[in-house]
Amino acid sequence: MYDAKISLKEAAYRLSDIRWIGSYLLRRTYELLAFIFPSKFNSLFKKVKPLTMVSYSRLRGLHEATKYVVQNQIPGDFVECGVARGGSAALVALTALEMGENRNLWLFDTFSGLPKPSTDNPDFDIADLYTGTCVASVREVETALSRLGITVNLRFVPGLFQETLPKAGVDSISLLHIDGDWYESVRACLDHLYDRVSPGGVIQFDDYGHWAGARKAVDEFFRARNLSPRMRHLDFSGRQIWKERG
Repeated sequence: MYDAKISLKEAAYRLSDIRWIGSYLLRRTYELLAFIFPSKFNSLFKKVKPLTMVSYSRLRGLHEATKYVVQNQIPGDFVECGVARGGSAALVALTALEMGENRNLWLFDTFSGLPKPSTDNPDFDIADLYTGTCVASVREVETALSRLGITVNLRFVPGLFQETLPKAGVDSISLLHIDGDWYESVRACLDHLYDRVSPGGVIQFDDYGHWAGARKAVDEFFRARNLSPRMRHLDFSGRQIWKERG
């Protein structure tokens, strides 16, 4: 999902949805309050805010998920698909560091901007406007994370998900953050990584409510698997599920 810098065409489209308007106003309220009221999470939020377009509520969801898998000793690495400038990855890493946890953080992205969406995306005309945006190189992300004290256990994997995920070296996942925006990207993440998520592990979708292609990919995948996971609603766009044990 994107910050306020959206196209006029998308703005007209979103402003017709009262749920989006309400979520946007609530997001700005949370962000303002984060800079007024001190808390452990708000401190982390202020550190990563300049690097991310992910909302306060979805970052809090990642914070809680990281704490959950660590506290409950859910085995596996942290994996993010869709890194952009590295803000949400930094949030996960900083949360783990505060807990004294030492796990690999896999970062999958083209690192050259969003790929062109296919016509499998129901909102293709709007999605296509963002082709090539959200760009940050591996070096830029690595530098940003280093400035926050995150220098170890990082695994950068540049390329399209469809090409990199099938041969990725990650065997077990405790937290999977899918922020791929488009239908084909989200579907590739689920097709290749869902079975690697440990029982009890957490999967967070950044774009379920915002992009129709992402929602289509998630719904199709679980329907094909005859699964009906209970989704936690984070905000207008974000959703979170726990993989059932056993």
